Amino acid sequence: MKPVKKCTVTALVLTLLMSAAGCAGTSVQNNAPDKDEKVLTVTEASTEQAEAAIVESPEETLPDEAEKSPAEEESSSDTTDEPAADEEEKIVIPDDVMTIERDIPDTEGFELVKRMRAGWNLGNTFDAYDDTKASGDNLQIETYWQPDRTTPELIMAIHEAGFETIRIPVSWHNHFIDDDYTISEAWLDRVEEVVNEALGEGMYVIIDIHHDNELSVNCLYPDAEHREQSLRFVERVWSQVGERFKGCNERLIFESMNEPRLVGTTAEWDYQDSDERCKEAMAIINELNQCFVDTVRAQGGENATRWLTCPSYAASVNAATSKLFVLPTDPAGRVMVSTHAYTPYDFALNLSGTDKFNYKNKGNTNELEAAITKLYVTFVKKGIPVIMDEFGALNKNDNLQARVDFTAFYVATARASGITCCLWDNNSYVGTGENFGIIRRGSQEWEYPEIAEAIARYSAAE
Repeated sequence: MKPVKKCTVTALVLTLLMSAAGCAGTSVQNNAPDKDEKVLTVTEASTEQAEAAIVESPEETLPDEAEKSPAEEESSSDTTDEPAADEEEKIVIPDDVMTIERDIPDTEGFELVKRMRAGWNLGNTFDAYDDTKASGDNLQIETYWQPDRTTPELIMAIHEAGFETIRIPVSWHNHFIDDDYTISEAWLDRVEEVVNEALGEGMYVIIDIHHDNELSVNCLYPDAEHREQSLRFVERVWSQVGERFKGCNERLIFESMNEPRLVGTTAEWDYQDSDERCKEAMAIINELNQCFVDTVRAQGGENATRWLTCPSYAASVNAATSKLFVLPTDPAGRVMVSTHAYTPYDFALNLSGTDKFNYKNKGNTNELEAAITKLYVTFVKKGIPVIMDEFGALNKNDNLQARVDFTAFYVATARASGITCCLWDNNSYVGTGENFGIIRRGSQEWEYPEIAEAIARYSAAE
């Protein structure tokens, strides 16, 4: 592995407007697993074929696996002499990414998505958990999966790099003080502290229910046997979290759940409409999303109208565009769809897959284009906003140029269809696991500033 680069991102965009927080606030690295391994695949049919297929047969699901062509490595010629053998290769931000520009509805929801530009995930932080430890005031969990406590300086660095949105995943089950899902005040205080820092920086903020979808933790599990328990859990968490944050302005967005699914089964990452287990799970997820909306709206204050976002099964594109997924009824008419796509899977998430990506090679881009087309036809075209609130490509053999090219193409393609994206960052850089980190949180130094620059360039509002 080459030496770590230390560089700070300078201003990538015009000075960003700052706004008040809008709510009253109270104000040894551990090599734990980086993230659940997931397989989220979509068809590699052409974009045009994908759109036609959806229009003619919206209930049809995509194949489990797509045929993929390896990208050809491109070498840029230089008008000067060949660089010295030990000179580091210059990383180039693509300036010729071509996308299909689509009509985006002129509504407040899509104006919001446009203002959100692009987002960054505070991964492996408040979503970390340790089921060997007691519940309650367990604040050390923030640094259990990565070494750095979140600071205002980190949030400022993220904002200055061109990110207008920060997603703060939160797991709750290590922080209950009784069997009725009562959340520790100390944990709520710490989450609120960081939320207020981001709101005070003028950013949009998303908070959710994250890694509470395990049978062993007795919280959320979308099957018939655990339906009542899951409904109770969702109602209890959002009644407390919603009450705590109901004075925050509309820059704070609530996300009902993260990737609700049948953990530990063969259907965990393989959603199929024809699978009876998936049908049952989808029906319960629809109920849980409705429970979430009803709970938040009943609290009044800003919660009566704030934007909410709901995922389908595993937050996958296939499940979201299934005829079985039903968005909740909302008296405020302010519900968005949240989805995740680490695609093309072999490049983005498969540790044994390719480390190459060529945005000029249709064999590399068709899978992503088909996913975005499905979301556009199913939701965006019908006036329903979409957030891709997790995406990214893990580091494989220091393939930075390929990851920069991928990031530029991904963000440009999504934005052209009215979808905003949030990069997954787990603050992990070494080892054989999922290394998605791009900024050293303790020092606020960018390990891969080129990725941040690619996002800033291609997410800029028109």
